[in-house]
Amino acid sequence: MTRKTVRIAMNGVTGRMGYRQHLVRSILALREQGGLDLGDGTVLWPEPILLGRREHALREIAERHGLEHIATDLDAVLADPTVDIYFDAQVTSVREESIRRAIAAGKHVYTEKPTATGLEGALELARLARDKGVRHGVVQDKIFLPGLLKLKRLVDDGFFGRVLSVRGEFGYWVFEGDRQPAQRPSWNYRAEDGGGIVVDMFPHWEYVLHELFGRVRSVQALATTHIPQRWDEQGKPYDATADDAAYGIFELEGGAIAQINSSWAVRVDRDELVEFQVDGTEGSAVAGLRKCRAQHRGTTPKPVWDPDVPATESFRDQWQEVPDNAVFDNGFKAQWELFLRHVHTDAPYHWDLLAGARGVQLAELGLRSSAEGRRVDVPEISL
Repeated sequence: MTRKTVRIAMNGVTGRMGYRQHLVRSILALREQGGLDLGDGTVLWPEPILLGRREHALREIAERHGLEHIATDLDAVLADPTVDIYFDAQVTSVREESIRRAIAAGKHVYTEKPTATGLEGALELARLARDKGVRHGVVQDKIFLPGLLKLKRLVDDGFFGRVLSVRGEFGYWVFEGDRQPAQRPSWNYRAEDGGGIVVDMFPHWEYVLHELFGRVRSVQALATTHIPQRWDEQGKPYDATADDAAYGIFELEGGAIAQINSSWAVRVDRDELVEFQVDGTEGSAVAGLRKCRAQHRGTTPKPVWDPDVPATESFRDQWQEVPDNAVFDNGFKAQWELFLRHVHTDAPYHWDLLAGARGVQLAELGLRSSAEGRRVDVPEISL
């Protein structure tokens, strides 16, 4: 075996997602398994460079995990010819410019979403990457989760027949920060810092719907701020200027209708923090992050509406668990592996900056729909 080192500048690893999912559960997990076997006698060995503004925080993470390289100067890192890939998990408001500089430096780019604060910026990044000839990818982690992989298996097998509807529920109660610390950074609730649940979650819903059921053709959304005041990391009150809940209806290519509620102001009465129910002419399924349950047409009971008598049957017991039938790795790590293969072996990969731009577009049009109180068409985009 030949070991080939791939140096990855990881910007934003002091944040929750950048640290836990991308550094620890993806890149460091790849190192713990001995690298990524490309199948041709080559093993890729990821060497992270922890990049950010807070040197002391970067140094603490590096020491905790036995890593050698930290940096606070983005331009110096990008000027280093030994750096192969630039990864971005920063706050949304500074991501676009950093990616632009990475592309100009000829680095392959892998990034969290949204890729930019507006559609034009997102499309420009995709054009720049195409013209520069660098590889590029956008994190679309939900479709790599066990529950949605099982759901896709049902779709691919024709289990549903004609898909009629998709109903999604996502969210949990994010504490305001006064009596209990908030589980999310305060910038999430300030529109001026790129916050808001629409710009955070609609890009997820775009690729989930697109990959499993068809392109989104129109959106009708209502975004609102249920909790108008929160407390930041220093315990100081601030006005929440960004939406913390959004209620969306999406018309899909082929005629199916999706309804997805997203909220950081809802208490959970579900098996998982996100669940999708898919109903079709031949069957239905309910999928979460890890589990998926199905009910075929031939085994569907015949409920009868009678509000005068108590229900005597457990409706949830009438569904069948979809088996794993495979070993599912961490979804973020699985996509990292695909992107690294794409960079080094030219393996097919379509979760790119153009796909990321579709997510930015849907968020932008969802906010327009909410502001104007109407349904908005979602045109196809291209470079």
